[in-house]
Amino acid sequence: MLRKILALLFFGAAVFGAKWAQASTSAIMVNAEDGSVMYEQNADERRYPASLTKLMTLYITFNALENKHLKLTDKLKVSRVAASRSPSKLGVRAGETITVKDAIMAVIVKSANDCATVLAEHFSKSEADFAVLMTQTAQKLGMKNTTFKNASGLPHSKQKTTARDMATLAMAVYHHFPQYYGWFSYNSFKYKGQTIQGHNHVLKTFAGADGMKTGYTAAAGFNIVTSAKRNNKRVIAVTMGHKYVNERDKRVSLMMDKGLNELKKNRKVNIALLKQEINGGKATAMAQNTKSKAGSQQLAKVMMPSPHKPVIGTVMAQKTQTAKPQVVATSNGNYAIQVGSFSDYKRAKNYAINVKNSLAKKFAVYNIKVERFNAQKGPMFRSKVVGLAKNDAKRICQTMKRQKQSCLVVADTTPVKLAQK
Repeated sequence: MLRKILALLFFGAAVFGAKWAQASTSAIMVNAEDGSVMYEQNADERRYPASLTKLMTLYITFNALENKHLKLTDKLKVSRVAASRSPSKLGVRAGETITVKDAIMAVIVKSANDCATVLAEHFSKSEADFAVLMTQTAQKLGMKNTTFKNASGLPHSKQKTTARDMATLAMAVYHHFPQYYGWFSYNSFKYKGQTIQGHNHVLKTFAGADGMKTGYTAAAGFNIVTSAKRNNKRVIAVTMGHKYVNERDKRVSLMMDKGLNELKKNRKVNIALLKQEINGGKATAMAQNTKSKAGSQQLAKVMMPSPHKPVIGTVMAQKTQTAKPQVVATSNGNYAIQVGSFSDYKRAKNYAINVKNSLAKKFAVYNIKVERFNAQKGPMFRSKVVGLAKNDAKRICQTMKRQKQSCLVVADTTPVKLAQK
């Protein structure tokens, strides 16, 4: 009898412990192509992002590169504030310079807090000012429950996000800047003759994984945003708040493995069954069918880039009276002109730049945007000049059409909703 009681107590404790561990973390997984939510658990619980914060710092940096306000070869000065940041860090010294490319790689691979601050201080007067821009950009992306207070993810009581919002950001990075996404697959890079190693073990242990970012603080626990592709199918997964790094990596690997296997079947995802498989539970066929109907109602569709639903108000660089470049949100207009579509990203980007430069002599044009979309032939890229007043956009299109050039006026006001309910 005593043995039976002890066994029951042990079983109950194990079940309670498993449920408590599950409730103490947050997770979400989405189909990277359309943003549909395949799995979620406490996805809207606000948490400390830790170094997942750096994805937004990189997003803004990529946007500056895209709009020619920054070059990979530009040398950025390291301030005393940046050099004094606590680890993880690259170890740059005050007064030194570091190229934009090296700073980006250090942030991605080493999760370097000092380099995140270097990037932030280049764009704004202070890291606090840059954090305001980060939060504004998050809101435009549809990250409803996110507030940033620094560029790195170092502890701050008011810096909070959710797993859903982090999936939104990861989707934005992947779709808006495909030319830079490949850097997230690097597990090391060269700096001053030394090989700097990363610590994203999922890149090595999970077949198909190719990014993106890990994070840890004592208050946040172990977090990760990652993506993987198999059989031409891709998922983006987030899990946050784990006590141990191995626990985090196993959890996100299980999520992605189950998700990719489900997508491989080329049919509508059975959300309820997938959740049961990930959580390790079993149910009767009747229960599975019932839950599947309820789960399908929660399937969220992403509003991917289109002529009428643009991605985000772009970020542009302006010079202050001290001639220091500062990034601010574009506010000179809510319309854009679509000038072409290409199967190659570089061609789309170069064409948008050429059009922008040719128009700059007569019109107040500042920014371009290249939007990825899926066509029957495969991925395509739209070239746009953005941030225009409606009347200016119409006049520009009329001028271009007279010159036998393609042009379409489109609204640029609705922020994209990625991985949202």
